[in-house]
Amino acid sequence: MYKLTIVFLTLCSVVCAQQNDEKHLKNIRQLTYGGDNAEAYFSYNNQYLSFQSNNKNWGLNCDQIFNLDILKAQADSTYKPTLISTGDGRTTCSYFLKDGKHILYASTHAAGKDCPPAPAPRKDNKYLWAIYESFDIYVADLSGKVVQQLTNVPGYDAEATVSPQGDKIVFTSTRSGDLELWIMDIDGKNAKQITNGLGYDGGAFFSPDGKKLVFRASRPQTEQEISEYKDLLAQGLVAPTNMEIYTCNIDGSELTQVTRLGKANWAPFYHPSGKKIIFSSNHHSQRGYDFQLYLINTDGTGLEAVTGKSIFNAFPMFSYDGKKLVFSSNRNNHGTRDTNLFIADWVD
Repeated sequence: MYKLTIVFLTLCSVVCAQQNDEKHLKNIRQLTYGGDNAEAYFSYNNQYLSFQSNNKNWGLNCDQIFNLDILKAQADSTYKPTLISTGDGRTTCSYFLKDGKHILYASTHAAGKDCPPAPAPRKDNKYLWAIYESFDIYVADLSGKVVQQLTNVPGYDAEATVSPQGDKIVFTSTRSGDLELWIMDIDGKNAKQITNGLGYDGGAFFSPDGKKLVFRASRPQTEQEISEYKDLLAQGLVAPTNMEIYTCNIDGSELTQVTRLGKANWAPFYHPSGKKIIFSSNHHSQRGYDFQLYLINTDGTGLEAVTGKSIFNAFPMFSYDGKKLVFSSNRNNHGTRDTNLFIADWVD
């Protein structure tokens, strides 16, 4: 959910040169050109990606959801993917259903056509995400027709992803008073709360066998941290600058903290083996905004850098056959602030 604006830029060719510090990534190809493009997730047949973009050249004022044909995007830099969301409001966090004919996503369009405003700048320059209560989760067909609304209760409902088996959806909601993980059936029924700790739980994904979840979480500890978290949440805001990676079973049991790195560790996704997790982190950075992809064992050992080119790399997802990795990066943006989608062959 959401994208960080990066102000420091690097360059590479369209087919980016292989770097010694990116040994897991081979044949990197650029898929989008312009704007902020993020949260790209494979269809079950690995031929398409659902993602969000605010590309001004497509007439967008804020994020909307698109369906991208990978082969077409690789072959043609002018290719425009198919709009799936309504074009109204703001959207986030799309994901293919297993039938390959539908995409779910969160949207504020029911509350109005305009983009809800971004958080106002603060005197302390604290970076904040808006938690819009008008976000609900919808399912659309590949022509963009909304066929179902999966959530319809007061509060924020977004960040939904689907199990590899196609039968369950995990999402983040404030319906119980805090930003917690919930699971529901693929048709939106039988919603159950999974996490209970004070703090932001979000960006969850299922393990390959569908039995576990990996997610990002903040856990305010001191009285000051707790007070600030609650105050921001009451304003529909959250500060995503101190998060760690956690796992749990899909019923919420065996909650385990995987990383203890400090700063912002987020956008986790299971390696196809189910024994490792790839995620984005700035724990190594002195400046705060240098985000690289890392690989770590589920027990918290074996931390390894995956990227080292450009200063923003996030939102990684493995293809269902484990052969590809898609991610967002600000490499090759020719001196702009653009963040684009890239796909690479994965090398273990």
